Amino acid sequence: MSVPIDTVRRVTENAAPAPEALADRDSATPDHTRRNNRVIWLLLSATFVVILNETIMSVAIPRLMDDLHIDAVAAQWLSTAFMLTMAVVIPITGFLLQRYSTRSIFIAAMSLFSLGTLTAAIAPGFEVLVVARVIQACGTAIMLPLLMTTLMTLVPANKRGRTMGNVSIVISVAPAIGPTISGFILNYLDWRWIFLIVLPIALVMLLIGIKFVENVTEPEKVKLDVLSVILSAFGFGGLLYGLSQAGEAASAGAGAVTGMWISIGVGTVSLAAFILRQILLQRQNRALLDLRTFKYPIFTVAIVLMAISTASMFGVIIVLPLYLQHVLNLDTLATGLLLLPGGVVMGVLAPFVGRLYDRFGPTPLVVPGSILVSAVLWWLALINEHTSPYMLLAAHVTLCAGLALMFTPLFTAGLGAVEPHLYSHASAIVGTVQQVAGAAGTALLIAVLSAQTTALTAAGEPLDMATAGGVRAAFMVAAIISLVAVVGSFFIRKPADVPEGVFAH
Repeated sequence: MSVPIDTVRRVTENAAPAPEALADRDSATPDHTRRNNRVIWLLLSATFVVILNETIMSVAIPRLMDDLHIDAVAAQWLSTAFMLTMAVVIPITGFLLQRYSTRSIFIAAMSLFSLGTLTAAIAPGFEVLVVARVIQACGTAIMLPLLMTTLMTLVPANKRGRTMGNVSIVISVAPAIGPTISGFILNYLDWRWIFLIVLPIALVMLLIGIKFVENVTEPEKVKLDVLSVILSAFGFGGLLYGLSQAGEAASAGAGAVTGMWISIGVGTVSLAAFILRQILLQRQNRALLDLRTFKYPIFTVAIVLMAISTASMFGVIIVLPLYLQHVLNLDTLATGLLLLPGGVVMGVLAPFVGRLYDRFGPTPLVVPGSILVSAVLWWLALINEHTSPYMLLAAHVTLCAGLALMFTPLFTAGLGAVEPHLYSHASAIVGTVQQVAGAAGTALLIAVLSAQTTALTAAGEPLDMATAGGVRAAFMVAAIISLVAVVGSFFIRKPADVPEGVFAH
């Protein structure tokens, strides 16, 4: 996709700093400063709301099973349908962000999310609730790539770290505190209040956006390749569905295992065909997801490290509560409270990590961060049925601190390494990788946990000891994988500032 020199110059001249750095702006462009700053904060706030919703349902599954009279397999579709929709929609966002304006994309995303939230709140039964989650996911899938692309377009390279620190709050803290908020709500109110509390916030964000969000990018007339969309849907959807069934298949019969592998096989073949088609379409600048972003080594390494970090985070979010509730016998509210400080730590550290990135670059942050994450995972691989909850609290806070040191530098360095005309595609790839990595990490750890627990139970161990053994095995696998991130962290570098116009074609 060609970007005229005038366009690159115009974006550079209108670039807005991070909210904390408005004083650094040239007073000659106050209108652009206020406009861009306002858009950034609106996108940050809206994205926080929609991503918070992604994990807020996890604690509600048992309550929904009782109220809606459904079994565990059906209830999991409330999360699986959301995740599958995200996987199908996110790869298309690269096209959407090029084809339509910032304002129209924002309004569409928040309208879909608000409609889905309203539908969920008044859903008469399980089927309508699943449809509502799909509608919510359509809006959620668009918001994060929109935020990332807009920030990369508006914020100068030397200010991106601190702004990406705010993005890290959205990406890491929102999913981390979702189960805690859900636990509080369910402890006192009906499950519908999960949506009734979110709905007015979403509507306020939509109304504010309609009034204040302005167009900060220039749409291009690009064509949508329908075959790429179909291959993407079967590829990412099939892969994620298969991975999501891995935990269940580990303790189920041969039929479930066969279905899992068929889904993964269809996903893998479709994904391979999707990649080949994108390579062909790139020659005409018509790719749905431009894979030329991977020709930049910093982006490629950052994506690998983000995948491992995301898999670790989502794996721990799922496995640790199981351990706390099934082995240590903590209730839902206590579990949520124990996990809350880690999310707070990530939120507090993120802006400081962003400032440190601007000053020192990613390596001094990512290396110790990856070592902290790996060390905690190795320690978790040693826990048993007598481990103190306070030790687990300290471990979780340390793990979150390590992840906070990694996320902001990886996002900033990775996206900053690609050419400006590839920002929308890079943002879509980041979102897609996060979904696949989160599902893969969860599936792998749950499968290992289930298999080891079943084996130990069959050997005669009590259920709590067997479950503790399964948890240890799951964290051992995560710890081994984390060593890859430790090695890769030494190869992350800060992209050099790009002189004006050098990316024009």
